[in-house]
Amino acid sequence: GYNIWTVPDGQALIGQNGKMNPNATLGRIVSYGGSDYLVTPDDWEEEGMRTGQRQEYNFTVSAANERASFYASLGYLNEEGITYNSDLERLTGRLRADYQAKKWLKVGANLSFSHYNTNQLSNNGSSSSTGNVWALITQIAPIYPIYVRNADGSIKIDDNGLKMYDYGSGQNAGLTRPFINDANPVSDNILNTNNSGGNTATANGYADIEFMPGLKLTLNGTYFLNEYRSTAVYNPYYGQFDSTGGTVGKEHDRVYSYNLQQLLNYNTTIADKHNLSAMIGHEYYNYKTYLLYASKSNMFSQTNKELNGAVVDGQTAQSYQTRYNNEGFFARVMYDYDNRYFFQGSIRRDASSRFHPDHRWGTFWSLGAAWLISKESWFNASWVDELKLKASIGSQGNDNIGNYRYTDTYTVSNSDGEIGVTFNTKGTEDITWETNTNINVGTEFTLFKRLTGSVEFYNRKTSDMLFSYSVAPSLGYSSYYDNIGDMYNRGFEITLNYNIFNKKNFNWDVQFNMATLRNRITMLPDGKKTATYYDLDGNSYTGFASGSFLIAEGVPLYTWRLKEYAGVSEDGESMWYKNVFDDEGNWTGVETTTTYSDADYYVNNESTIPKVYGGFGTSLYVYGFDLSVNFSFSLGGKGYDYTYAQFMAPPTSSNAGYNFHKDIYNSWSAENPNSDIPRWQYQDTYASSYSTRFLTNASYLNIENINFGYTLPSTLTQKFSIETLRLYLACQNVAYISARKGFDPRQTYSDVSNATNYSPMRTVSIGLTLTF
Repeated sequence: GYNIWTVPDGQALIGQNGKMNPNATLGRIVSYGGSDYLVTPDDWEEEGMRTGQRQEYNFTVSAANERASFYASLGYLNEEGITYNSDLERLTGRLRADYQAKKWLKVGANLSFSHYNTNQLSNNGSSSSTGNVWALITQIAPIYPIYVRNADGSIKIDDNGLKMYDYGSGQNAGLTRPFINDANPVSDNILNTNNSGGNTATANGYADIEFMPGLKLTLNGTYFLNEYRSTAVYNPYYGQFDSTGGTVGKEHDRVYSYNLQQLLNYNTTIADKHNLSAMIGHEYYNYKTYLLYASKSNMFSQTNKELNGAVVDGQTAQSYQTRYNNEGFFARVMYDYDNRYFFQGSIRRDASSRFHPDHRWGTFWSLGAAWLISKESWFNASWVDELKLKASIGSQGNDNIGNYRYTDTYTVSNSDGEIGVTFNTKGTEDITWETNTNINVGTEFTLFKRLTGSVEFYNRKTSDMLFSYSVAPSLGYSSYYDNIGDMYNRGFEITLNYNIFNKKNFNWDVQFNMATLRNRITMLPDGKKTATYYDLDGNSYTGFASGSFLIAEGVPLYTWRLKEYAGVSEDGESMWYKNVFDDEGNWTGVETTTTYSDADYYVNNESTIPKVYGGFGTSLYVYGFDLSVNFSFSLGGKGYDYTYAQFMAPPTSSNAGYNFHKDIYNSWSAENPNSDIPRWQYQDTYASSYSTRFLTNASYLNIENINFGYTLPSTLTQKFSIETLRLYLACQNVAYISARKGFDPRQTYSDVSNATNYSPMRTVSIGLTLTF
């Protein structure tokens, strides 16, 4: 839709050989509506992003004596995001005190408060959102301007004194942009408002009442409140709301919860070797949210961002509240003999409001034992400082599915001025707790006074797995939650720390941790086995499809179910596989097709879940200087690189103006017939359709942080009544390496990777720590 090059008179921009005219120069003067415009591209990344500044200050003071302790802190944070008009300002305070009021009574309280104000992007993550600057930075072709310019290159100024931005809807020489039309999020981030501010408070109090030696009642109470107000303003000058005269929306939210706990503990020691403790308790948790929202348009002024500053009611007023509560009873017994043999057992019974009253309660338990072998009198390995064997088995419940999943919900709606009711969500009456039963067997050790670590085998079985089950939209809803089956996660966890050097002024440690993970679905109810899919070897899997994933017995959770890419045909077209059956309906093999709709879905035998993940690092201290570096990694699994697929799609009449990936240069052609990238052809609507072609190795290596500091000698600082003084340089999210630049499989296990999400920020901090 835009031509940004000037060519000599009588010449064409594109020659008959399909290549650009070498005499073309960047920038073109266009006369339109009586004015001259310079149409030339801008760097969207340069204009849409910035290096934000981050400031953080913390102050703490503490004191204690035989009967009381005191702690107070203040903190201030001001952080700019890496896009304009994204920032956070926060003030925090904390006060904690404990007091031994009587020999039998100890009380304490912990109070924290924060006030915050933040501006943020709207619709972050949506690849087609007109307000998502990441969508344009990553997706837009590099030919498009950000600004509307005069013929001399200066930016035009409109009648309101504002810089004119190119929204792709005719402002720039009448040109229309096919990519996310009527949008310029760089401008929107300046002209629009997406602000929220509020206050968060947490109060915790406790009382310990000792009835007799070893018998103590503890009463705990915690209250949490988060109350905030958000304002969204869409400007009246440009964009999709320019015809409304400006729109303002106000939302007020209140979230509060409280948790009450009563614990009765008994501890005793018999014959100096038998240590016994027992506990019974009760807990009640209550959580509520309130929301109030309204909007108006045709604003009097952009500086008045209140509803009373606009005159046209948007008729969007709404308010609602939700509630969730949980109650539990529990008990625990712990015993050890001579600090060598350890045993523990626990049981608890919980009820959740997220389930029907008939299915609300669940019972969970645990058993554990440990043996400190190195304390045995017969143990005589001088190089072993400590060696412990341990084993446990236990179950926990999960109800993290949202509220009201056990019943159908409806929305009260306006039906031509009368009260109407519309269906909202489908409920499942007999839905209940998901249970996770864990078996852990391992060892902890310290060797040679330098190497500490642990090795542990774990097996986690999930029963009555809670999952959103997809159905045909023709039913009036797209999914519902149900207990759909069982699965397991198992593997090994290893943690090691080795002290290479340990002297007064020279200490060096290295750390390593790693976990393996094998996941399988072991049981699926027959009612959920609604479809059968094959892999390329002819193995069949019966289950149900959830988006691009297959849920079936014998495969990992989030196993890809996609059309299988078969390479490129002799004519350069994309090929996929389809099943071949004999006359009796038996699967006999596969064949290729160049028609996407004829291709079948296959089980890829690859999941998004990694096989190994962990981290490693080192910390070094030398004569006051300290350095630490930490890495994280993940090995195995496949992620779908949605952005790469988008950039490899040839343009169509309805899909133009997008960025292209440099790999298109390697597309099939008569001169490059062996390429596995299909030919580059206009209107090829299926070349980049969902298929295994864009499954990408999800392994990555990330430098999490680097910290470097210097602590001045105390002999120097104490002259100024300073106990310690440390200067430091810290860098977070330093570098990230994956299979393809821009591909970040850390975003999600249950969806595709999308580069239009707000990118993780690299932060570099210079700091000073003073202790008096």
